[in-house]
Amino acid sequence: MALRTKVSGLWAGLGASLMAGAAQAQSSLRETLEIRGAPEQGGVNMQDGVTGVALDIRALDSFLLVIITAIVLFVTALLIYTIVRHNARANPEPASFTHNTKIEVTWTLVPLLILFVIGAFSLPVLFRQQTIPDADVLIKATGYQWYWGYEYPEEGLEFTSIMLQPEELEEYGYGPDEYRLATDTAVVVPTGQTVVMQVTAADVIHSWTIPAFGVKQDGVPGRLAELWFEVAEGEEGVYFGQCSELCGVNHAFMPITVFAVTQEEYAAWLAGEAQEFASTGTRAPAYTQVAAAE
Repeated sequence: MALRTKVSGLWAGLGASLMAGAAQAQSSLRETLEIRGAPEQGGVNMQDGVTGVALDIRALDSFLLVIITAIVLFVTALLIYTIVRHNARANPEPASFTHNTKIEVTWTLVPLLILFVIGAFSLPVLFRQQTIPDADVLIKATGYQWYWGYEYPEEGLEFTSIMLQPEELEEYGYGPDEYRLATDTAVVVPTGQTVVMQVTAADVIHSWTIPAFGVKQDGVPGRLAELWFEVAEGEEGVYFGQCSELCGVNHAFMPITVFAVTQEEYAAWLAGEAQEFASTGTRAPAYTQVAAAE
């Protein structure tokens, strides 16, 4: 108990000394952006897609739901018919045949046809996801235990992204509902341009995921994987994700925050705030020590 109190006090001191610079660095962007991609309490549906890939995935999901529903209803009706038509009371003398060639051919060909139809619609979506186009914006995401590091190699920009503590949320423009979703710094991307994200990890396997973008890519130590997305113009906002690969005791405490902004705002951010903001990304080593102590 004493250790936890000491650790909490240490974290509070670190946060107080470092959050002012990071908060100021992205404050102008945060003030103009609405939170668009966030989980809803009690929600069961997917988040609204804002990229072409996400819309394709949702369309495929709806299509598969129709097929699954039809199969469930058919099998349920068939079971009910069999129970009613072939019970001992309705059919006291059971049939003596052992097979039916027509039925056996039917229940082999029909599932094959269904799988063929599913494949015809799903493979193009998969190929679109996995065919990486030329990047307008290139970003590298590195997973650490337990935070994310980002690099814009073409811009010479590098920073870390740490989950905000409850007492920090207001300072950064978030509310209590964004706890475990919001981070001190965010990935900034322009709408209407192709963003290629290179994903890796420094220690164990992590996974970079933004549900509203329809992207999820494991980061494996020693390997460099890629994903891509293009947020549609007019869909500017704040989007949240989480590490989606179990990576240790603080796996639930390494969220992802993305600011999707207009191309003009993005250019202004690169020219101004981004440079100051990069110099404030010094919380990661201290945060790691605190997490280890906990």
